[in-house]
This record gives sequence, structure tokens and C-alpha cells, in this order.
Amino acid sequence: DAGSSVEEMEFNWDEYLEDTGATAAPHGSFKHVDTSLQNGFAPGMKLEVAVKSDQNTYWVATIITTCGQLLLLRYDGYGEDRKADFWCDIMTADLHPIGWCEQNKKILKVPEGIKDKIPDQEEFLQRALKGACSAPANLLEGLHRGKNPLDLIAPGSRLELQNFRDSLEAWIVNVVENVGGRLKLRYEGLEDSDKFDQWLFYLDPFLHQVGWAAQHGYSLQPPLAIRSLRSEADWQEILKKVKEEEEESSIPTDLFKDKPVIGVHSFSEGMKLEAVDPMAPFVISPATVLKVYNDKYFMIEIDDLRPDRPTSRSYVCHVNSAGIFPVQWSLKNGLNLSPPPGYPGQDFDWADYLKQCGAEAAPQSCFPLLTSDHGFKENMKLEAVNPVDPEEVCIATVTKLKDSYLWLQLEGSKKPVPDCIVSVESMNIFPVGWCETNGYQLRPPRKAIVNKQKKIAVVQPEKQILSSRTVHDGLKNQELNSPDSVVINGKYCCPKIYFNHRCFSGPYLNKGRIAELPQSVGPGNCVLVLKEVLTLLINAAYKPSRVLRELQLDEEAAWHGHGETLKAKYKGKSYRATVEVVRTADRVADFCRKTCIKLECCPNLFGPQMVLDKCSENCSVLTKTKYTHYYGKRKNKRIGRPPGGHSNLEVAMKKPNKRRKRRKHFFVHKKKRSSTSVDNTPAGSPQGSGAEEEDDQDESELSHSLAQDRDKRKRKLRTFSFSDDENKPPSPKDIKMEVAEKLQLDSNPLEWSVADVVRFLKSTDCAPLARIFLDQEIDGQALLLLTLPTVQECMDLKLGPAIKLCHHIERVKLAFYQQFAN
Repeated sequence: DAGSSVEEMEFNWDEYLEDTGATAAPHGSFKHVDTSLQNGFAPGMKLEVAVKSDQNTYWVATIITTCGQLLLLRYDGYGEDRKADFWCDIMTADLHPIGWCEQNKKILKVPEGIKDKIPDQEEFLQRALKGACSAPANLLEGLHRGKNPLDLIAPGSRLELQNFRDSLEAWIVNVVENVGGRLKLRYEGLEDSDKFDQWLFYLDPFLHQVGWAAQHGYSLQPPLAIRSLRSEADWQEILKKVKEEEEESSIPTDLFKDKPVIGVHSFSEGMKLEAVDPMAPFVISPATVLKVYNDKYFMIEIDDLRPDRPTSRSYVCHVNSAGIFPVQWSLKNGLNLSPPPGYPGQDFDWADYLKQCGAEAAPQSCFPLLTSDHGFKENMKLEAVNPVDPEEVCIATVTKLKDSYLWLQLEGSKKPVPDCIVSVESMNIFPVGWCETNGYQLRPPRKAIVNKQKKIAVVQPEKQILSSRTVHDGLKNQELNSPDSVVINGKYCCPKIYFNHRCFSGPYLNKGRIAELPQSVGPGNCVLVLKEVLTLLINAAYKPSRVLRELQLDEEAAWHGHGETLKAKYKGKSYRATVEVVRTADRVADFCRKTCIKLECCPNLFGPQMVLDKCSENCSVLTKTKYTHYYGKRKNKRIGRPPGGHSNLEVAMKKPNKRRKRRKHFFVHKKKRSSTSVDNTPAGSPQGSGAEEEDDQDESELSHSLAQDRDKRKRKLRTFSFSDDENKPPSPKDIKMEVAEKLQLDSNPLEWSVADVVRFLKSTDCAPLARIFLDQEIDGQALLLLTLPTVQECMDLKLGPAIKLCHHIERVKLAFYQQFAN
């Protein structure tokens, strides 16, 4: 549309996966990313926490789960009972290490909920704290409080990097940039030059805290490649300056506690093997153990038989180094082995080569066991570093798998590269969405299949149905209830979102479908978790398109969060809308509560708090109509476009080549809106929500067959209804209705309970439908609001039974107006 304003086009993983038909590699397969998200706290650690009911007292609690700066805690004494588990934010909660109360003269007192279980407090604490591990004091207090340890590696921090050409040497490096644990490093002394910069993940075995070389007897020397750039005196002066500033730029040593431990190797000089050059990991080649430094490190060289070979392709390895294999490994796995440059003949044969070189093959026992239990599969997508240009992180597709190795095709790299060979434990591969989460530029495909349009000014039908993917693949492939499935760091980590199935579901959401939702979603990336939660709710609605519209139409939105495209399907059409979700953990609870209220359901229906026995809102004792009136928005709504004449809700319709006959307006008569409206939303019905024009037209029309059915019945049946848009019902003189038998009521249907409604239905020939009214908690007030379209849709009834049911509802309405309406 010429009048529409479209913001910049950007790559969108979610739509790209959908359009390519691919899936994302599971987040759990990237162990280094999971490790980087750990906040220093671990399940089982104990701490002293202020008791909610009495902030002047404290009690011992145990960490159940960690999620960025959020902790799930359980007071000691509850045992395995989860009902009192609670989330708290390290930055704001009153948390302290074990022993703090005693040191600061604070009171340790058993919470009321478990008082009867702990008769002797002193004895209980003695037992509970015996051998217990306290949460680290430095993470609960001071400058490091609430910080993800990874964030402590700030630009300007110093580390020591082992020399890749001589593992017995190391030199100081400065952190230039920290992208989710992937560090851009610059050698000390080269502050003005980025020529020798390197990118390494902070858990790389060759990266250490300052002081490591001296502790382990290694030499602190600048690498040969840069040594000639300064005089020896300059290097010594630099070293002296670093030692003086060591405390200012130091990084806590426990940050590296999860680094892989380097074991003892059994290689000997001269042994032959197969290897992948880490600087050009595109082929497998014969290689030789060139030098053994000690029991941990050795150097291998990619074989080159040319007499005038340009340079030596050698690098330091250890027993767990990726890309080293026993002789014949390629042959056994049906892979191509690239012969050494200068090798005579076309077909390489290991037996002849070993004989020719007078060398022995490294035995199988020298190599680590390979595993195929990693979760990767062919055609899965991920994000990977371009080995030719480590500044680039590209979209990657798994094209082949062999044991613990992947062949990756990189898309979008500035210069096309062959498929890369990487270990499944490589720290240069990342899950889908990692770049976006960490604010780093991901190289999109050259011809991007998907371009997400952030704003679309006018709703326009499309020519085809757009498919809807309800769950982000990155979350679908992980165990949603597992605390290990967190996929991002720090404050961007969302706690579990619980669906509290006992809570009131409101007029928009189908109670039966809500009951089928999982108990919880997450923890994980705030945007992805909330997007999945909203998608599940949309799909659990009576009218998904209407709920989608409710979620996107918020004139007072002040989240300033992240726009996500959500989809809904309804009556053969697909709809899209950009819905704003929050990005940080501290806003999740408020977002969930306000979204619940927007959908006119219990504010606890979904959110980070699990409702076990009784909802704090006491929603179970309220009838649907009263509840909706209390929590509902109570404001007029306009059918059709939102204020301003624009919407970002797109509709994709079926092919419009078959014209439908215009149906006769027969059953529902809409009244003109009153300026003052009360909330009489029908229970279990989205009628009063304000939906798309097409839907309302469909609802207010019946097919031609209905007219024929009316003729067969040989009587004139005409009904009336009033919706939440009306201020008062029609007067009795406006009612024109003929029924077979007149109903005499003993009580006012406005005062009927759900049981009264069920009792009435059981007295009619619609008795089998009473169960639906009971399940959907339809009371007398809601009964009087039911119409044929609502009954058909919300109760999934065919036309015949729906008409029969509405006949009895109309009898009640007529009796109500004749006997009780003033």
C-alpha cells in the first residue's frame, strides 16, 4: 500500500526457519553457552533470606534453580514440597550468606507455614547446615552483587594467552570486547594496532587469568609474530606496568573453574595421524607429531611434501584438541582424505605412505572417544564463526555428521567458503538467536528469504494462507521444564511461566484448551519464552484472531520492549500482528499480570508464580459475569480498525475466486451502541471483545439452509439478544416471538447459579448439553446473553442441536422479560 510506512528490513530467524522448513539445533547442545550463563549460584547452595510476612526476621533457604539474576528458593523445612517455592531477584531481594544473621544480630525465625514441622529450631538448623554450601558472599554483597560473572570480563580486563606456536610461552592480552563470553583480545603493547587481534571464547583452554604462567612455570614472552615490533626494554617496561596494575584489571579466578581440564597425552614425536587445520578447517589431511613439549602439550604439522613449501602449517595441541584423528579414520567413515601437497599419484594409501616416511601411526589409545550423542542432525540451523574471518558470525546449516563432528555450510559470508569441519564441542558455534541476544551482527543469507516488516499500515488480504508455527524451534527442541535450558544471560533470562489451570480463563480463552497447555514454559530468553506463552494462549482462544487483536491493540503500551510477529488462524484465514513483549526478567511478572487483565481472565492465569491450592485473587468463587465486570476493561470498543484507521494486523485469506452467497440476517439483531456501557460479557464467549469486521458479519449471518430449516418447522422463530455494547435490554413490547409452549419461571434467571442453569437444561430435551454449561461455568446472567453464533462457535455444536438449544434459551429470555424485567 502506498500509504504504509515500513521500517528497515531485518533478518528474522523465526520466519527464516519457517520459510526454509528447517529446525534450529537444540540449545542444550551448546554446552559452552550454557556454562557461560551460570551466575555463580548453584542448586543446593544455602543462604539466609528475609521472611516475606515479617521483613525483620530471616530464615535459611535452599537454591532450587538459577536463572540469570533470578533464584528459585525454598525455605528449609518444606522438604520436597514445592508449594511455597518463590522467585527472587538477587539485585533487589534481602539475601545473605549463611552466618550473616549471627554476625549482624538479626533474628532467624521459622516461617509460619512450617512452624508445626520444626519444634526445635536450634536442633533443626544444626542438622540442616551440617556440611552445607553457602552461597558466595561476594555475589550477594558489594560491587559484584547480582552480576553475571561473565560480565566481570569487561573491556580493559587483562588475561594471559598461551602461544599457539609454543605452548610453554604466554603473553598478556587486553579484552577489547566481550560478546556473550566471546572475547576480542589484543596483545599488551599493541594498543594502537588491531592487526593481531584474536577472538576466543573465555573458556578456551589456552586462556588464563593473569599470573597463571608464573604459577605453572611458563615463560611470559610476547609471541614471535609481534616481538620485533618493540625493543626488549620496551617489553620489560610493559610487563612491569602490567604487574603494577594487576589488581585493577584482575578477573575473579573462579570464573575459569568450568574450563575443560587438559589431561595427559601419550603421543610421541614422529607419529602420524589425520588432522584438520584449525586455520582452514575444510579438509582432513595427513599430519605428523612435530614436537612434544610435556605430558600435556604437543605440536602437530600438516604434512607438505613439496621441497619449496611456503610455510609450515603447525599448531599446538593437547589430548582433547578437536580435529585430530587416528590413521584410516576418514576411510572408515567414508570421507575424503586430502593427500599432502607433492604426494605422487592420485590415490593416497596410508600403508604405502607410512612405509615411505618410515613412520608409525599414532595408536587409537592416543585419541579421545568420540560420541554421536549430541543432539545435532542434518539440515539443522545454528550460528557459527567464519574461520577465514573470525569477525563474522554466519548462519550455518549442518550438511553432514560423523561421530562428534559437523560439516557446516556458512551462509552470507563476505567471501564464500567451503563446508567447515567443527567439533560438536567447538566454542565457535552458537544456538539460533545468540547474536541477537548479545547484540552482535549476524551475517544474513545473501538472498534473505524472510524480511520482517516492523510496521504495516493497512490490513490487506493476501493470496495465500500463511503457515503458523506455534513454538519457536529453539525452545521446542529443549526440555522446557529444565533449569538447564536457559539460553541467554543475566537480566535477559526469563523465569518459568506457569499456566495455572485452576484460575478463571475469562471470555476469550477456552477453558478446555487452557487445561491442555503445559504446566510451564521456560526458563529462557525473555522474548522467546513470552512469545511462546502468547502463541499458546492465542491457540487456546475461542477466536484466535480476536485474542491476537486484543494483544496488539494497546494504546497505552509503555513497555518499550521488543516487537514480535505473532500469528493466528481462524475460519480458514491467517492473521499476523506485531505484539510488544518485555525483554528483561524484572518486568516479566508485571507484563503477565497486565496481559491477563487485558484478556479479562484471572491475573494469575499465567505468570512466574505457580498457584497450587488457592488463587490469591479468589477467582474460583466469582461467577464469570461478575468476575469479568470486576477485572474487565469496561470501555467501548469499535468494530473494525483501531483508532487512527491503521492496524498492523495482517489477514491472509483463502483464494477469493469462489463468491459466497450473501446470507440473510436472521437470528441476531444488533442494537445501536449506548454511550454508557456495562460489562455483560457472555461467559465463555468472546462476543463482547470487538473483533474483525469479517468475523462479526459471519457471526450475524446464517446460511441459506437455516432459512429452509425454518420453513420446515412451519413457525416463525425470531430471537433477540443484547451484548456488552448495549446499555439495556429491549422492552417486552419490542419482542416478537412465537414459541410452542410458554415457560413459567419460579425465580429470576439473573440470579441463577451454574447449578440452576444445569438443572433447567436437564429438564429439557437438551439435557446432554448440560455438561458443557457446567464445564464453562455458565450462570443465569451469562445464559441470557447467549446467541446462536456464540453457541455454535463456543460449544462446537452443529446447526440442528444449536437451534434446539437456543429455542430453550429464548423461552427463558421471554419468560424473564414477561415476569421480571422492569
